[in-house]
Amino acid sequence: MSEGTHLPAAKDVRDLLADLLGRDVQVTTGGPMVDPDVDFGAMVGVYVDRNVRLAALVLLDIDLASRTGAAIALLPTRAAESAISNGLLPDNIRDNAAEILNIMASLFNVEGAQHVRLDAVYAPGDLIPADVAQWILTFVRRCDLGVDVAGYGPGQFSLLIP
Repeated sequence: MSEGTHLPAAKDVRDLLADLLGRDVQVTTGGPMVDPDVDFGAMVGVYVDRNVRLAALVLLDIDLASRTGAAIALLPTRAAESAISNGLLPDNIRDNAAEILNIMASLFNVEGAQHVRLDAVYAPGDLIPADVAQWILTFVRRCDLGVDVAGYGPGQFSLLIP
């Protein structure tokens, strides 16, 4: 859809999360594709270009959404673990994870690439529109990572450029 969208490297994702969370973050490449229809789901950030065309998607499985949402607010790890085991993100953790997705727009906005902004966020369990869902498990330019936030734990991350 948007050939002018920059595909960030795994290191860029790691550096952004480490800076945001003020913690060590480890990433491993070649992780599984995050699927919002598996287990308790995933947070999905939908990014658009200046013409409001789909430019990119970022998915955080519920584990990573909960752990990063808790870590950015310095909430105890038990809050993140409770959300994961219940399969439901409380408002504060969900809002924090959504803000992380908003800041992730900076990964795409590099010199020479088209400007991209966050347009919508879907929380685990939300219905994802068909025009977005069709891209999630496709083999397009993408970066699938395992992410481990020091003191909070692991989760899965997918970034794709349709």
